[in-house]
Amino acid sequence: MPVVIAGVLNLTPDSFSDGGRFESIGSAVAAGLTMAGQGAHWLDVGGESTRPGAAPVPEDEEIRRVVPVVERLARVLAGGTRLSIDTYKAGTAAAALAAGADVVNDVSGGLLDPDILDVAAARGATVVLGHLRGLPANMMEGIHFSDVVSEVADELGGRIAAARAAGCRDIWVDPGIGFGKALAHNLSLLAELSPLKRRLGVPLMVGVSRKRFIGELTGRAVGERAFGTAAAVAAAVMAGADAVRVHDVAETRDVVRVAEAIAAARGSG
Repeated sequence: MPVVIAGVLNLTPDSFSDGGRFESIGSAVAAGLTMAGQGAHWLDVGGESTRPGAAPVPEDEEIRRVVPVVERLARVLAGGTRLSIDTYKAGTAAAALAAGADVVNDVSGGLLDPDILDVAAARGATVVLGHLRGLPANMMEGIHFSDVVSEVADELGGRIAAARAAGCRDIWVDPGIGFGKALAHNLSLLAELSPLKRRLGVPLMVGVSRKRFIGELTGRAVGERAFGTAAAVAAAVMAGADAVRVHDVAETRDVVRVAEAIAAARGSG
């Protein structure tokens, strides 16, 4: 299966990378269509920033931000590109699925609102279970792992079990790069993606686009992290990632194609 490219469509005023970019439903839809044309297999639509320290958004406001965009994209794309809702709230997930999304991407893996798993199951949606300790507002406080790969695997394994118990069938996981993890933890997870995936036994999504750890390594500001992101995406694909969540779809498409070809040739010579 080709690596899924999930294009990030943030409808928030305060996202770390592109907050406040869209002034209207039309401009957001146009951006989504551009990413679809560039090769995005999924569009991941979000109405609340989950950057470190971000303030929570009331559910009704989150729904107000995302549902009109999802509805319009669903009509125009007509199933050609999958629509994902980036939320940890069951009500927002239900509204977005009713509007035409068919993937629920929850950074907390169902911990912050367990009802979200029931919502995904009832609609037959794909669910992406992210790894997160605490809340986005405080996830960078008191970070501690004795063995980050083993602990993330154990905790995601628990979320997979919860999703299965709720009736979810198409389950993916995301190790939560940058979510409550220091630089060394992020690097360890990326270096050990292959054994992590084997241990969990489900498809793996990786989100590294423009994240803080890339800035820590390169000294680059958020808008200058394209090459660092490309390196991390290539490493993830070579290690077996099934999906990558990115802001720059066209560039990532080239990166993924080259990394996939190298991975496919491994051992063939």
